Amino acid sequence: MTTTATTELAPTETRQPRASHFLLAVLALAMGGFAIGTTEFVTMGLLPEIADGVGASIPSTGHVISAYALGVVVGAPVLAFFGAKWPRRGLLVALMLAYAVFNAASALATDYHLLFAARFLDGLPHGAYFGVASLVAASLAPPERKGRAVALVMLGLSVANVVGVPAATWMGQHLGWRSAFWGVAALSLLTVALVLAFVPACPGDPEATGRRELKAFSTPQVWLTLLAGAVGFGGMFAVYTYISPTLTGVGGLSESSIPVALFVFGLGMVAGTWVAGELADWSIFRSLLIGSVGMGAVLLLFWFAAPHGWWSLPVVFLITVLGSVLVVNLQLRLMDVAGEAQTLGAAMNHASLNVANALGAWLGGLVIAGGYGYRAPALVGVALSVGGLVVILASAALHSRDSRS
Repeated sequence: MTTTATTELAPTETRQPRASHFLLAVLALAMGGFAIGTTEFVTMGLLPEIADGVGASIPSTGHVISAYALGVVVGAPVLAFFGAKWPRRGLLVALMLAYAVFNAASALATDYHLLFAARFLDGLPHGAYFGVASLVAASLAPPERKGRAVALVMLGLSVANVVGVPAATWMGQHLGWRSAFWGVAALSLLTVALVLAFVPACPGDPEATGRRELKAFSTPQVWLTLLAGAVGFGGMFAVYTYISPTLTGVGGLSESSIPVALFVFGLGMVAGTWVAGELADWSIFRSLLIGSVGMGAVLLLFWFAAPHGWWSLPVVFLITVLGSVLVVNLQLRLMDVAGEAQTLGAAMNHASLNVANALGAWLGGLVIAGGYGYRAPALVGVALSVGGLVVILASAALHSRDSRS
């Protein structure tokens, strides 16, 4: 197994594009991640207001969150299939224009069914945007800094949880829930302007075909990487989904502490994304091992810390740090093992992570419903982390076997 990111990453362009202002180009790409992260999570904070606005119950309105996740899972392979030949800057612009339109549609929805459809459509560009933006960022960076470049793109998603989601939630509470989606539509248009201004022309692959992109699914390493994300990252969501009742019902904290906990959660994502970039340029595969083992350990620590109130918050911070290490390095790993199917491989990471979201939340809910209490999802998370680690080790074993043959 190689130990440097330079040899782990396949080249993303035959001719490397050059940006006159590299940092501005990457920050333009990160702005798209900021818009996506804001709209992905703001629905959770405005669920009562949205339910009242479309005349539906809160549990039913919660399904619009699932609709968005389903859109991510469907959109990643479909858009990568049809967009592989497109010039990458043009594809990024098209994806963010679609994001602006679908967020506007969410704001204009007059009933539950229209909102459900709008949120599904809004999820479609999510995975493809992050995949293509990661490929572009990697192509702009020198070989030894590709990991940091991809991490900077992902940083937009992390910062959204610290700034974008609280700001959009506040705006939705005071100006009406529709204003939050109008705000994200505006951010999407801002991203379009920044990408056109600072991201250089990035040619697509004229030889790419949908059939060639689909060959990624015939590669065992692609499936193993997707499975590692879907299982291993599910541990974080098993805890995050039920963080509010855990801290209040188990830890004895007041409801006013929950925004603080969510802020700590977001800070962990920001710190973890930076750490992930540093680790990735050292070794992608070893970073995945560190993230998987560390995630299992801190989830177990959370099980012990949960009854101790404020003492559990540093553990929440560590959970998201290690989760971010997994996210960034799974993205880079897919870009590596997908071979010629770069667009599809890069886009599928967020589809895998949305499966992790659903799996972790579902299994966590099962143990709570079974009467094991709100600490139990942490142990579910430990089991999922161990499962993800097993998959990563299987990937390493297969790589070693193929290298010898």
